[in-house]
Amino acid sequence: MKGGGGDGQRPIIVIRRRGGHEGHHGGAWKVAYADFVTAMMAFFIVMWIMGMSPEVKSAISGYFQDPTGFGKQGPGGLLIGAQGGEKKVQLIELPAKERFAIAKRELEKKLNASPEFGKVKDSVDITVTDDGLRVELLEGEQSLFFELGSAEMKPQTADLLRMIAKELAKLPDRLAIEGHTDSVGYSGSRPNYSNWELSADRANAARRAMIADLREGQLSAVRGLADTQLRDPEHPRSPSNRRVSILVEPKELMKASSVSVDAKTAANLGGRSSSGESGGATSGAGE
Repeated sequence: MKGGGGDGQRPIIVIRRRGGHEGHHGGAWKVAYADFVTAMMAFFIVMWIMGMSPEVKSAISGYFQDPTGFGKQGPGGLLIGAQGGEKKVQLIELPAKERFAIAKRELEKKLNASPEFGKVKDSVDITVTDDGLRVELLEGEQSLFFELGSAEMKPQTADLLRMIAKELAKLPDRLAIEGHTDSVGYSGSRPNYSNWELSADRANAARRAMIADLREGQLSAVRGLADTQLRDPEHPRSPSNRRVSILVEPKELMKASSVSVDAKTAANLGGRSSSGESGGATSGAGE
């Protein structure tokens, strides 16, 4: 009986199985997932770029072709404010209205940020038109930019014009400076002097203040127009008609005008040549 009882106790065998799934794959799935996320991000960036304008695509392409040279400031480039700093934007390839809108924002930002221009900034009118970008210094009841009846500038006027010139020099376009008066006749003591001379002298004074900060050859014309182009035609004696205008002319328009003039010149020369040949033949017949 004892022997039988002893034989009845069986040993307990514990079998532990190690999980092979975790050990076999490890963290490889994380690497694959990271690759997938990166590929999706690249895909969406490409799709985003494909939806942009040709000008922006060209700028992005220029950056990757020459990252160091792309950031250098020069004609046709402008600093644009951005979150976290500033970014360079090339203006040469942008359509005229887009680059003029950027220049307008930059000028307004400079005016608002400069305490020295606080008294006159509301009298600086900046507009983008079909003719280009127009910056006008408008006089008021109290002369703000020039001494009354004179081309002598107030102290802050030269500083203001230099600031404007530095911003406009970043554009690839040429500009003209115009002087305007109201319809009140010149009543100063200078003989043989009228609103024509006064408007021309003020435009030329603006030229002298700006020329050092403009690009070489950027200034195309300086004009004195007296009261022939009133800003407020219904009130010809209004002080706002007394102003200096800076008109930035789109380079595309200048090229089109140049082509048109060349075509007319060629036509005129051709006409003269034909006329000359015809005249010679008639003369010969007469002899």
